[in-house]
Amino acid sequence: MTTDITLPDHPIFATIAHAAHELKVEAYVIGGFVRDLVLKRPSKDIDVVCIGSGIELAHAVSQQLAHTPKVVVFKNFGTAMLKTDDGWEVEFVGARKESYQSHSRKPEVEQGTLEDDLNRRDFTINALGISLNEGTYGQVIDRFDGLKDMRRKNIKTPLEPSITFSDDPLRMMRAIRFASQLNFDIDPDTFDAISENKERIKIVSQERITDELNKIILSKKPSYGFKLLFQTGLLHLIFPKMVKLHGVETINKNSHKDNFYHTLQVLDNVAEVSDDLWLRWAAILHDIAKPETKRYNEKVGWTFHGHEDRGARQVPKIFADLKLPLNEHMKQVQKLVLLHLRPIALVKDTVTDSAIRRLLFEAGEDIDLLMQLCKADITSKNNDKVKRYLQNFEKVEQKLKEVEEKDSLRNFQPVITGEVIMQTFGIAPSKEVGILKNAITEAILEGEIRNEYEDAFPYLLMRGKKMGLTTVAQAD
Repeated sequence: MTTDITLPDHPIFATIAHAAHELKVEAYVIGGFVRDLVLKRPSKDIDVVCIGSGIELAHAVSQQLAHTPKVVVFKNFGTAMLKTDDGWEVEFVGARKESYQSHSRKPEVEQGTLEDDLNRRDFTINALGISLNEGTYGQVIDRFDGLKDMRRKNIKTPLEPSITFSDDPLRMMRAIRFASQLNFDIDPDTFDAISENKERIKIVSQERITDELNKIILSKKPSYGFKLLFQTGLLHLIFPKMVKLHGVETINKNSHKDNFYHTLQVLDNVAEVSDDLWLRWAAILHDIAKPETKRYNEKVGWTFHGHEDRGARQVPKIFADLKLPLNEHMKQVQKLVLLHLRPIALVKDTVTDSAIRRLLFEAGEDIDLLMQLCKADITSKNNDKVKRYLQNFEKVEQKLKEVEEKDSLRNFQPVITGEVIMQTFGIAPSKEVGILKNAITEAILEGEIRNEYEDAFPYLLMRGKKMGLTTVAQAD
């Protein structure tokens, strides 16, 4: 099937066409750019396949562009890339065919035809090409009915799916990622092949798996991708700890909610209000320790006491296992998991300034993210209950705003530092310094004193005296 489609009105396409003509090679725009063009998704990333040397074509195009952009060559992959002044990124590669060994995810590559190159594409919607050649310029090459699959919103492999996934197992993750990003279905045969070949994912590096997982998490409705991962069995292999959330246990007709589907609902709720990847990870992990803290109490039913604390302590290992960054992002997720019940507790109880101060102190700059997570965590099927909780949250947020404006606790640091304490009493770093620092912090959070030097220093002297300490001046 071939049809005409309008390429964007940008000189880069004519330049590539002209350079290819001069080199006497055929050139085609191929893959994701064509897919996004059909779907009307903005993109400036172009993949160009030529029947010949992609590196040679890249250099020829660079010579014809203004300012002669630098060509970056990746010899190991036989590709080259350049960027235009206005932000278009073009990658060039020679048409090739690939063959795989069962024990490896790295293909043996050799030069091939356009047909060979299209055959090795992952999905029909990515196996589309647009000719840049004289006489056929602008024509779409669609050997596998990719346009039809786009109209049907269908993810399907060009060749027999078991071969496609066995050859490159990461394509199983990519199938689910595209389904989640585009809100497409996965073709039944393709879906079955993912389930049948899921064990092959073990030969793929964790970094590449997590990269695809993050793209699923960042999709508009990430629960769809996670349900596909769960249904195919991939999630059991790449994130078994999350799978443990699944299921409902019943004792004496008392059942707890399915924490797996609750987590996905919280994730979707967060996705509606924020594109922040790490807030979405906090949503995924906020109840991660519920399976091991689950207890049944005859009087109160099911409990999960301490799951927030245990979950927070598990975050570093989860991040390490998934090859996620062990930096401030991990610490932020850890903090949000630890504190996610705190605002809910304030909703249930009378809100005191002291409780608000403590929350502001512990959450710091992440207080707004914490409140987004907590509101997303309200997933009852009882709409009246949800509405009532959200109204109570508004009261808490108003109180947070009032106390924050009054006490400036978001980045709270007591005015009395360890250095002041040591100089005042002429002591070295010691347990006493820590006790006094904590006492001053507590007094400020309880509202006994303001975080001002004229309040805090006399309080320090009083507490020091009770501990038997004397000031340097008194000692003299």
